[in-house]
Amino acid sequence: MSALMLATQALVGPGDRVVAVTPLWPNLVEIPKILGAEVTCVELLFGRAGWTLDLDRLLHALPPSTRAVYINSPNNPTGWTLGATDQQAILAHCRRHGIWIVADDAYERLYFEGAGVAAAAPSFLDLAEPDDRIVSTNTFSKTWLMTGWRLGWIVAPPELVPDLGKLIEYNTSCAPVFIQRAGVVAVNEGDVVIAHTADRLRRARDFLQARLQRLPGIEAVAAPGAMYAFFRVEGVVDSLAFCKQLVADAGLGLAPGIAFGPEGEGFLRWCFAASEARLADGVERLQRYLTRRERARAM
Repeated sequence: MSALMLATQALVGPGDRVVAVTPLWPNLVEIPKILGAEVTCVELLFGRAGWTLDLDRLLHALPPSTRAVYINSPNNPTGWTLGATDQQAILAHCRRHGIWIVADDAYERLYFEGAGVAAAAPSFLDLAEPDDRIVSTNTFSKTWLMTGWRLGWIVAPPELVPDLGKLIEYNTSCAPVFIQRAGVVAVNEGDVVIAHTADRLRRARDFLQARLQRLPGIEAVAAPGAMYAFFRVEGVVDSLAFCKQLVADAGLGLAPGIAFGPEGEGFLRWCFAASEARLADGVERLQRYLTRRERARAM
């Protein structure tokens, strides 16, 4: 979060126009607004193939007057992952018009469709020239299981780095030394942990997906990345109210889709970074709740 705020402080000012691909972790939409920018959202589409991007619609939303585009891939909450071909088209368009790309790459190593157990998702950094207007933000929280340590990093063009350094001085000064040392160990010795984590999450995703598909009224498609199932429940038009009642009646806590923007309404987010036994218990709770809910509606 600090990296995203720093990058936005360095790039965006009052009145600037930025674009975000949504549904999206709300900070990425709200940070530019806090700094006075106008935010235009381009929604992902949900269908039989899962969540997809209308590339032409996104490019149309990026005229030369656009300051930056925010893309989180693999995406929280949907798990959608931007392919290399679309990345090339977006980068070429942004190069022509001088638009900055702010890439939230927090889940790049939690990708389930590449070659190898811990393959990385396609990245703009794989395509970038040193002076391209690309800022990649990343974190140790997800891939290296260091949630709460608040350690991350930014990859940016050389001319932007001095300004980022100044902003860090006025925001956080620095990460504590022992946390920096932990990050060095994670980078140098963490590949085994990454491979284990990615494999565990892939199996958990498949386990949860198979059980959700058995429930009537559920539309769920396996996510290619991240650690979330973002699925639709038939008849849910107020996901926040639904999730509050689900906690109260079934003891199951899921995130309401509306928390990730109006595009997420009607959906629920389930984090599958849990044991199979815990996931199975959660599905049973959801099934019992949906059954009671359907009976009450029929009365």
